[in-house]
Amino acid sequence: MDFSKLRTVLGEENVSQGVRLADYTTFRIGGPADILVRPQNAEQLQGVIDWCQNLPLPWILLGKGSNVLANDEGFHGVVICPEGDFLAIHTEGYQIHAGCGVSLARVAREALDHELTGMEFASGIPGSLGGAVYMNAGAYGGEMSQVLSSIQYLDQTGIHTIGPDEARFDYRNSRFMQEGSLVLGAVLHLKPGDRQQIQDQMQELARRRKEKQPLEYPSAGSMFKRPEGYFAGKLIQDAGLSGFTVGGAKISEKHCGFVINTGAATAQDVRNLVQAVHDKVWESFGVRIWPEVRYLGEWGWEPMLAPKGEA
Repeated sequence: MDFSKLRTVLGEENVSQGVRLADYTTFRIGGPADILVRPQNAEQLQGVIDWCQNLPLPWILLGKGSNVLANDEGFHGVVICPEGDFLAIHTEGYQIHAGCGVSLARVAREALDHELTGMEFASGIPGSLGGAVYMNAGAYGGEMSQVLSSIQYLDQTGIHTIGPDEARFDYRNSRFMQEGSLVLGAVLHLKPGDRQQIQDQMQELARRRKEKQPLEYPSAGSMFKRPEGYFAGKLIQDAGLSGFTVGGAKISEKHCGFVINTGAATAQDVRNLVQAVHDKVWESFGVRIWPEVRYLGEWGWEPMLAPKGEA
């Protein structure tokens, strides 16, 4: 396939072939992508998407790869990793303006530097702003929907800006996820705070994460959504699955809501483990636990589970 047009639009340095997705995901799992591109602005991003759709060729947008399990066979299409303008961040008053590629840790540091409170909960989430808005990421009682003032996104009709009330945020869900649109950036509205208190809160949450989460191993973060009225990790532990292993994938003894890569896990190991855990919890307690981690299959996003019995 001729990629010369992409190289002309993006520059030779922003187009790569055969890149291992294991190097672009926190799970450290995944085969090669046919092509990986790094658009520097919205115009280039739209150009890449138009090029893919005209062929047609599958494409996906990938942020920090922190909530993704990539197929062992890789991805037969174009992986888009936004850079340039998408990594910009600045503060005006109580508002932080940031592109989709900015890490949550960077946004939290920006808030600290300007003595703004509200982003402490996200300081340890290893993801990008775009991905966090897309799935309404949260931790320790905070969610992205609580701190957003506006969101800029791209769909088939162009670029739009909406407020959080129009984003249909729910638990680990949003209109962007439902419609398959792309978050380009966002404005966060925070509150003035005491720098020392903000820093102390961030350090305390970092301590709690280190104590309770298996940060020493590659993972995609919390694997399962929280079932209504339950905690996924507790259900998994009570089902006797702490330390349960399939190949190189393992349920962490430190936190049973995490699936870790012990060193040589494949995507199929993780999928088989997740399926077995789901079925055991359903058999034991009659509760469904669904993965919040997205599965990047050979041709695009696919369901991770094929549940047995009643759906």
